[in-house]
Amino acid sequence: MPRLRQTAFALLQGLLVAAGAALAQGSAVAPAGPAVSAEQPALGVLVGRWVRPDGGYVITIKGIDAAGKLDAGYANPTPLPFYTAEASRDGAALKLFFELRAGGYGGSTYTLTYDAASDRLKGVYYQAVARQKFEVVFLRSK
Repeated sequence: MPRLRQTAFALLQGLLVAAGAALAQGSAVAPAGPAVSAEQPALGVLVGRWVRPDGGYVITIKGIDAAGKLDAGYANPTPLPFYTAEASRDGAALKLFFELRAGGYGGSTYTLTYDAASDRLKGVYYQAVARQKFEVVFLRSK
């Protein structure tokens, strides 16, 4: 049994030396981040100008940081800032949440999901002042 331990120790030591040499030469592969597949689009797909065809309301997404915070604006057609604008993942789905507090919107929100098959944002607009919910769709403006 002691000879088996010595052999196992020698093999382990050899593997560690080889791994150290590979790291020193820069040939080791860095751990990959979460894989993004066709079923799970990258957050960058959300960047663009999105128009709600039933009224001409526009959401413009200029960028997204690693935490999902959106650099985004709203126009009705007057430009308004979002109080909150963020994207997140729910499984393979890309979810967006926007809150408006300026211009008489008083906490109105959009809760949207990106539909990759149709390249649309679909979801619910909550009009806080009237306390009403509406199904909405935003189309990408070319």
